[in-house]
Amino acid sequence: SMAGGLEPHLEALRREMAAPGPAVLSVLLALFVVVITFLIWRFVQGRRSSRKAVLLLGLCDAGKTLLFARLLTGRYRDTQTSITDSSAVYRARNDKGANVTLIDLPGHESLRLQFLERFKAAARAIVFVVDSVAFQREVKDVAEFLYQVLVDSTVLKNAPALLIACNKQDVTMAKSAKLIQQQLEKELNTLRVTRSAAPTSLDGSATGGPAQLGKKGKDFDFSQLPMKVEFVECSARGSKGEEGDADFESLEKWLAKIA
Repeated sequence: SMAGGLEPHLEALRREMAAPGPAVLSVLLALFVVVITFLIWRFVQGRRSSRKAVLLLGLCDAGKTLLFARLLTGRYRDTQTSITDSSAVYRARNDKGANVTLIDLPGHESLRLQFLERFKAAARAIVFVVDSVAFQREVKDVAEFLYQVLVDSTVLKNAPALLIACNKQDVTMAKSAKLIQQQLEKELNTLRVTRSAAPTSLDGSATGGPAQLGKKGKDFDFSQLPMKVEFVECSARGSKGEEGDADFESLEKWLAKIA
């Protein structure tokens, strides 16, 4: 008698499966969306995990090479202007003990873009080092280089995490990270306006930057970028000079987070 009572329900289920109704189609569609989302996530994660480099960028004398040496050895060393890249494996201070490859790139105007071109596709993250003492004098040059990085098509596509490391905070005249952020946003906004107004070439293509920076019609700020941008204050030299330790705990924490 129980089987007889279930028979109408089983028959209804068979009919539903033979000719799927809206409810079944909704479930199937939801499953399809979940599977596609998972596959996209796996693809993005796979591409991200293949990018293991952390690029140290910045103008000459910003302190990139000393930061590079301090992160790897903890020790102070005299440095000179780099004319080629230096790379080494860095073990992040996190539970995973994950490794990334730190790459210190030359900051000289005639070299920096060609080295960025060589390594940008491998970048999981970028540390853009700013000389906080010379910043007021160099702000236009800093903004120009940063603009070139931010409108690069590969950088925009991969959206590596970006840290603006405001170095040399051991010096009394150093500008704060907050002021540096405000001044950079102002300068980048000016650059964006001038580049977007650049004349077009004979074939109709713009001679300015290859991509629009930020959101059209709004003053530029770093939150408009596709990558996460953070600012930290640090000192590769450290407050105790050559005999002491560097002061860059916030930088190490950031590296541990992105590794």
